[in-house]
Amino acid sequence: MNEVTEMTESTDTLCVDDVDDLFPHNWILHHPMYLRMQSLDVEDGAQVHAAFLVYMDLTEVRHWKDVSSLKCPELQVVLLEGREKEGAPMQSILPLPVHQYLNHKSVRTVLGRGYPVLLCVVASDSTLVYQRMTDGFVMPDPPAGQIQDHGRRQHRKRHQQH
Repeated sequence: MNEVTEMTESTDTLCVDDVDDLFPHNWILHHPMYLRMQSLDVEDGAQVHAAFLVYMDLTEVRHWKDVSSLKCPELQVVLLEGREKEGAPMQSILPLPVHQYLNHKSVRTVLGRGYPVLLCVVASDSTLVYQRMTDGFVMPDPPAGQIQDHGRRQHRKRHQQH
């Protein structure tokens, strides 16, 4: 019985140490991409953090390809570039914390890079909301299938008869 207790204690200690070594509390601060983003010398630490969260979502959850980070000197932000899937066109991703303002000039600057743009707003709870941005108007796709609006036409007919 004493041997089992000693084994359990040493195993528990070993596991806790291993977990701390494998997953430090501030693992983000040691991630190679986070370190690269910090080296871009962007002043807003919250925007760098937001860019990293978007990077992780794109690469680990959505499985985007060729995702990289770069500094946009005009806006002093970290931009991401990547492909939604292998062989797809390159896209620019503008990660912004929810408290950061976006003006027309900022949008024009990112759109002027020549790639389609995704704006990704990052909430304080790390929720990500993506919005596709375009240069000019985009015509909506036509509705699929037949559209039937019988109720409204009948209402008009009854209204006209009275």
